[in-house]
Amino acid sequence: MSTPTPPHLVLIDGSGFIFRAFHALPPMSSPDGVPVNAVFGFCNMLTRLMREHVGTHLAVVFDTSRQTFRSDIYPQYKAHRPDPPEDLIPQFSLIREATAAFGVPGVELAGYEADDLIAAYARTVAEAGGQCTIVSSDKDLMQLLGPNVDMLDPIKQKPIGPTEVEAKFGVGPDKVAEVQALMGDPTDNVPGVPGIGPKTASALINEFGTLEAVLEAAPTMKASKRRDSLIEHAEAARVSLKLVTLDAHAPLPLPVDELGLRDPDLAVLGDWLDRMGFRSVRHRFGLGESASPRPARQNVSAAREPTPAPDAAPYNEYDTVTDAGVLATWVAEARTAGVCALDTETDGLDPLQARMVGFSLATAPGRACYVPLLHEGTLDQPTGEQLDTATAVEILAPLLTDPGVLKVFHNAKFDVLILARAGAADIAPIDDTMLISYAQSAGLHGQGMDELAKLHLGHTPISYDEVTGTGRNRVPFHQVPVKRATEYAAEDADVTLRLWLALRPTLRTNQALALYEQLERPLIGVLADMEKAGIKVDAPQLRRLSDDFAARMTEMEGQICALAGRPFNVGSPKQLGEILFDEMGLPGGKRGKAGAWSTDSSVLQDLADQGIELPERILAWRQLAKLKSTYTDALVQEMDPSTARVHTSFQMAITTTGRLSSNDPNLQNIPIRTEEGARIRHCFIAPPGKVLISADYSQIELRLLASVADVPTLLEAFELGQDIHARTASEVFGTPIEGMDPLTRRRAKAINFGIIYGISAFGLAKQLGISPGEARAYIDAYFARYPGIRDYMEGRRAEAKEHGYVLTPFGRRCYVPGINEKNAARRNYAERQAINAPLQGGAADIIKRAMVRLPSALADANLPASMLLQVHDELLFEVEADAAKETAALVKTVMETAATLKAPLVVETGIGANWAEAH
Repeated sequence: MSTPTPPHLVLIDGSGFIFRAFHALPPMSSPDGVPVNAVFGFCNMLTRLMREHVGTHLAVVFDTSRQTFRSDIYPQYKAHRPDPPEDLIPQFSLIREATAAFGVPGVELAGYEADDLIAAYARTVAEAGGQCTIVSSDKDLMQLLGPNVDMLDPIKQKPIGPTEVEAKFGVGPDKVAEVQALMGDPTDNVPGVPGIGPKTASALINEFGTLEAVLEAAPTMKASKRRDSLIEHAEAARVSLKLVTLDAHAPLPLPVDELGLRDPDLAVLGDWLDRMGFRSVRHRFGLGESASPRPARQNVSAAREPTPAPDAAPYNEYDTVTDAGVLATWVAEARTAGVCALDTETDGLDPLQARMVGFSLATAPGRACYVPLLHEGTLDQPTGEQLDTATAVEILAPLLTDPGVLKVFHNAKFDVLILARAGAADIAPIDDTMLISYAQSAGLHGQGMDELAKLHLGHTPISYDEVTGTGRNRVPFHQVPVKRATEYAAEDADVTLRLWLALRPTLRTNQALALYEQLERPLIGVLADMEKAGIKVDAPQLRRLSDDFAARMTEMEGQICALAGRPFNVGSPKQLGEILFDEMGLPGGKRGKAGAWSTDSSVLQDLADQGIELPERILAWRQLAKLKSTYTDALVQEMDPSTARVHTSFQMAITTTGRLSSNDPNLQNIPIRTEEGARIRHCFIAPPGKVLISADYSQIELRLLASVADVPTLLEAFELGQDIHARTASEVFGTPIEGMDPLTRRRAKAINFGIIYGISAFGLAKQLGISPGEARAYIDAYFARYPGIRDYMEGRRAEAKEHGYVLTPFGRRCYVPGINEKNAARRNYAERQAINAPLQGGAADIIKRAMVRLPSALADANLPASMLLQVHDELLFEVEADAAKETAALVKTVMETAATLKAPLVVETGIGANWAEAH
């Protein structure tokens, strides 16, 4: 009699996967209009799993409700979890339908979480000598891993074993629950022990073996806040262990024998996939084409596998399209392809003012066309027939709005605004090759299409200068001959599509998919709306302010010339250098390559720090001159006269850290703490009946530093709402907070912010006006009190040296060129970048999360508010006056819950008739 083969049971964490799929994939709907992005992701995962990871038994495990036996132990368990997003709620039942359609058993049991059922099945199979594979990346399930139990990440398709668990928790799977009990879990409201983070928890468990042993040893530990916290919260830790330990003896809703793998009923599965509109899943499952209608909104970017060899086809022989029927044929071809690239050509760089001169379309590598619209010919080179813009946009409309066809752009925000100005409806879904690249290579290279084509395709596209000329010989694009315009513009669309084929798959391999899908891509529409909205300015007040600045500058020029001993052009660096270093003989002068003295701000600041009045006055004059030219003069020129609004342009792929930048005009560099800066902010106003709301993250980078470095005293100070700089001064210098000398607090503040930027003893000494030795003593004392911060800094340097980049707390890669430079100055600068980038980048990630969530939150609350500006850690809104307080409260909540740190996020809001009052 033969011995039965031990089962290999594959368990899919259905509840865990649906949330990950929902947030990883863009919105899409079934033909009936029901949201199905998570369902689509689930079906793709299940199809792949049944093809590549076949066991003998298979089941999907679901949660039933939040009320489980853990709620009886600790009523606050998961009590703070928000309700699921509205678009996710109908997908829970659809995923159960999908499970049945695929012929896979669905398992759930009231009073138990899916994790408990998974634990019980894993134990049962392991004890029978079988193998259990858990398809999930949930950290709570990692305690189950062992010789007969493994895990598979369904998104990354990577196995998770004891090595990965130890890298995450610092202990093996058998001790994961002990570590979780100590550190707690704010997501599930597991209390843990305050002040105990992952590193401390794993160190304690590795030293003492178990949670109970740690708690028993606590009274004998060296006096510290950690010891006191362990003693005070011992019972909470014991309760936490009960909450995080999975019940491996939970009842089995179905015996293992009934979970045997079986083929689905293909007719049932095909009908269900047709109802959902999942054509690509039908093909993957080998069901062929259906006669069902196209889905209402299919996310091709997630569903379609990229075609091979994007660089195989030649870059030439593009078509010029001047006939409506021919354009309709191209549109039909693009819709059949399911993915296409688009690019617009314009007569200006401002997408809110420029006209669309033409557009190009690519449907496959080497297959592209150009549609001229507004070209002006000459006697020698007549333009010939062209489509008018309205007709072309009307023909293009079914493609732009087809949810089953992905539209790929390079710098999509610009093209979307241009097409909207030309009369196009909202375009969806879209992808952006610039942002796809940026999400995984910020700081490594530029993100321009030409540079990426050379880098990834080995191709040098025709440059804009080659087509339009340079300098005085440059012509506007509408005067470029159509034949030449076709060669240039159609190639741009072709290159964009090839870049998409080459780069889209690398988002997953470079672990940047979630960053792109959840932050960068959704921001395209958010920022486009902000740019269209603009912000109202008080032009008369700006003119008065400009006149005042001019008068003050004239007065300052007289004082400067008096100090110099003779008249000279204050704005001339050459004349200033001659006075400072030739005539006055001041030290520290440096000549440039042309032989003239350097008088940049660093040179003048060095002289001003020595108490020399002339360079100090020059710096003040230059600051006023910059404010006048950049803001009070320029804002009036850049204002739309019909609306009295200025419309900045947000650059999405410039900085190494993920921060947005703005230009035309740049509204991010208005001084915050100066009188002049405040006066300029007074000129940004709300229209009658409305107000402005400013919402600003408080000390977000310090909160990130305290969180990632796990500094208990700083975390406690933030939790208690204490003055963080006074607390630091008290900790480092041993000075009581009460009655603290302001100078002592100032020194602590300089160190706190200096550490974020990797400040040196020399830099701190210069800032505080003390000797380098004294500054070094301050820094040493700081690190002695906060060793976790020193470890964080060393870790980032090492990370950068090893990989060439550092990661933000949310997984963004920030490349650090020069980290291995032999030149000490450049290497030291790169090391400072490595320390700061995760903090500045983490802050950028958090505010981007908030920006993505706020428009829908405001709309759902029916609040008449518009987001206008993002300036570093601040967001500015315009809202009806009678809804201001409610809007400010909602904005504060969304921003403060955009991420979960160990230190609480705090947002300060203000309301006013102008930006200065609100700020």
